[in-house]
Amino acid sequence: MADLKLTLACWNYDRTRALMDGSVRPEGIELTYLSLFPAETFQRMVRFNEFDVSELGLTYYLGTLGLEDPPFIAIPVFPLRCFRHSTAFVNTASGIESPKDLIGKKIGEFFCYGHDAGVWTRGILSDDYGVPAEGATCYVGGLERTMRSDWVPFAPPPNVRVHYLAPHQGLDSMLEAGEIDALYSAIVPPSLLKGSKNVRRLFENSEAVEREYFRKTGIFPIMHTVVIRKDIYARHPWVAQSLYKAFKEAKNHATNFYKFQEANMHRLFMIPWLTEHREENRKLMGEDLWPYGLEPNRKALDAFLRYHYEQGLSKRRFALEDLFAPEALVEHPTYGR
Repeated sequence: MADLKLTLACWNYDRTRALMDGSVRPEGIELTYLSLFPAETFQRMVRFNEFDVSELGLTYYLGTLGLEDPPFIAIPVFPLRCFRHSTAFVNTASGIESPKDLIGKKIGEFFCYGHDAGVWTRGILSDDYGVPAEGATCYVGGLERTMRSDWVPFAPPPNVRVHYLAPHQGLDSMLEAGEIDALYSAIVPPSLLKGSKNVRRLFENSEAVEREYFRKTGIFPIMHTVVIRKDIYARHPWVAQSLYKAFKEAKNHATNFYKFQEANMHRLFMIPWLTEHREENRKLMGEDLWPYGLEPNRKALDAFLRYHYEQGLSKRRFALEDLFAPEALVEHPTYGR
């Protein structure tokens, strides 16, 4: 019997590269890996169901679960995670010295109101600093040009004031000029990278703040998951476990490479002190910095589901078990590997 042919759209991550180069092959599946930037993947998957399997932002996946006929089912694989204190930026003349100063300000949000980075940022600011999610006027658009967001499967809640940028506007230039006071963005604004004196991070020592956040909460924020088209899953439910195991094995390939090259990391990569950073991260976060599966991610996922509901982006408070194919929630032992 021939293997089932499936397409997978996912970016070129170290933890998925073994799937892309074929050194890891899902059982019973002939996989065609399309290396696409996430913003393109998300739009093509949500609008047209173009791929059999794809990376998808967690917020967009939750949006599809609210549709009358949800088109996807996820597996507990998380290609992208990022700490988010470092992705809040402010204009230096805005008078924002502490998070509480964001209340009532003009806040830019990259791409759409409710993107993953924004959900985490607003949730953390609300939980830890008393900044209500609805206490600002939000300006939505691209950093340097207009981005299409009419395919996004949710809308801003009615209690949030949202302005959509005109074609000639960009959030980066608006932040630098002081037309908005702050920006929540998954991508670092070009003005900051160019050394503009008008833009800085809200948390200037953001790495220290993020490390303390992890010490306190144990949460490494999850941005993206992996979804399977429902029509394929209905015909072949076994693909959920097969893909889950393959993604775990691909991640282990990357982990084992780093372990094997531990003493030579600073020679392999153009990043000073990388070996020391690896050791520092291990001491704080343990051996598995990037866990897959439900149980080790329960706190992070539950926090995101709560934020998504509290911010008016989902109509009901989803349970963790609503998200994933049950076949991929069973951990099977492996022998001889």
